[in-house]
Amino acid sequence: MTELAANGIPVAVTCRVLTIARQPYYRWRARPVVQAELAEAYRANALFDAHRDDPEFGYRFLADEARDTGLPMADRTAWRICSAMGWWSAFGKKRGRNGKKAGTPVHDDLVRRDFTSAAPNRLWLADIERHEALLNRVEVGDLHRRVVAAAR
Repeated sequence: MTELAANGIPVAVTCRVLTIARQPYYRWRARPVVQAELAEAYRANALFDAHRDDPEFGYRFLADEARDTGLPMADRTAWRICSAMGWWSAFGKKRGRNGKKAGTPVHDDLVRRDFTSAAPNRLWLADIERHEALLNRVEVGDLHRRVVAAAR
């Protein structure tokens, strides 16, 4: 069996420890790295080094820095690499608040945030939940008796 490293660790043992099959390893080993992928990796390294040195630079300045190091590339290539890696100018983009924006209210607040009820059948609320397992759940409950009228 072919040895994986200079240490003499068999491929079968390494694949078993990493919980991967041997066939994808051998497929990866048989397929050499394409010259375009290698050039892209060198360009990404040059852009990353320039971004680490000056995080306020945008992709055009980063491309200029990469060209100065001897790696020619178009501005569009620099933008594509920077965009894919998430390297943005420190001053260029406004960051979102966890991707959540406050939307318009769904309806008027008829309860005025007072969730108490003096008698049964006076105040009913609905709660709609959506979970990742595609289970939708709707609960309609009476606040006075704290019972659920409908579920699922």
